[in-house]
Amino acid sequence: MIDDFAKDYLHGQLEVTRRALVWKLDGLSEYDVRRPLTATGTNLLGLVKHMATWEARYLGEVFDRPFPDPLPRWQDADGSDLWVTRDETREQIIGFYQRAWEHADATIRELPLDAPGQVPWWPRPGVKLFAMMVHILQDTTRHAGHADILREQLDGRTGVTAEYEEQIDPPARAAHRAMIERAAQPATGPGAAP
Repeated sequence: MIDDFAKDYLHGQLEVTRRALVWKLDGLSEYDVRRPLTATGTNLLGLVKHMATWEARYLGEVFDRPFPDPLPRWQDADGSDLWVTRDETREQIIGFYQRAWEHADATIRELPLDAPGQVPWWPRPGVKLFAMMVHILQDTTRHAGHADILREQLDGRTGVTAEYEEQIDPPARAAHRAMIERAAQPATGPGAAP
């Protein structure tokens, strides 16, 4: 009984977080979803492509359930899953992610939490479905958090879905930010910790 609860709970959280990640692309230009927004090149559409690739691996290939679309060999991983080429469209990447999560959902539905899998690129390759569900939920949540910050930097939009999005009030945001800046300023003066 606890296994069913744990599986349903983790699966439900994964579904919500996947949708939040994809929602971060809504209303942005093709350039804005692709452009590098950090020193390392992190970009919104690249985060979606990355999660699609690794969800297909961790909740497919690891359990001997190969994803039907071709994936690059994990041995050849070179970071190209973190950005999109000029020939890859937003629709293709979102479609890839949706197919990856449908494939992963089938794995989750069909296997018990203690189903064994193998992650050959990990030092201890033997895993269970439960561990992979936690791992992919953590990874998706982490990257959805990155997407939150990137999106807020682009146009100020925040939230996990349009339904819960707060309207932007520029004067209120500026006042709030100024208050935080005033609280931080003493840390720059004499006696401030390094």
